[in-house]
Amino acid sequence: MLNDQDLQRFIVERGIDAVLVYPDRPTPTVPAAAEALRVSPQEIIKSLVILVRSEPWLVIAAGEVRVSYKLLREALGVSRRKLRLASAEEALGITGFAVGAMPPFGHLTPLPTLLDSLSVPSQDSKLLYGGGGTQAAMLRLSVATLRTVTQGRWLPLTAGEEEE
Repeated sequence: MLNDQDLQRFIVERGIDAVLVYPDRPTPTVPAAAEALRVSPQEIIKSLVILVRSEPWLVIAAGEVRVSYKLLREALGVSRRKLRLASAEEALGITGFAVGAMPPFGHLTPLPTLLDSLSVPSQDSKLLYGGGGTQAAMLRLSVATLRTVTQGRWLPLTAGEEEE
């Protein structure tokens, strides 16, 4: 299993403009992370592994929003049966990171990435916080860094009736 040290090594080796921060209290939820970091919940992002025709993809959205399966299916051109959220065990096996601590990059294998254009800020200089590889760490990075490192496609993914 990968951890914050592996993520730090990935950041340093590639010269990525991102920093691991260690809040002084646990951050098991988005509200707890926002409070510990003294930021708004909209500045916390989550990384979800989805399986599309059994192939893994990463979806990044603001932590408190729900991702729409309907919009994901439309964006990826697949039927309901061809898309699902990976289990915690599958996500760990695919990325090397545990659910709840998963960063947006630095995985065992780079994943094609979708970024939610409705919940993730688009201003390049805006700072965000995502999983830092362990429950004790958070990754601080700019939208520009997120965009550059993930090479993700920006699409509306969080409006609709269906939920994650």
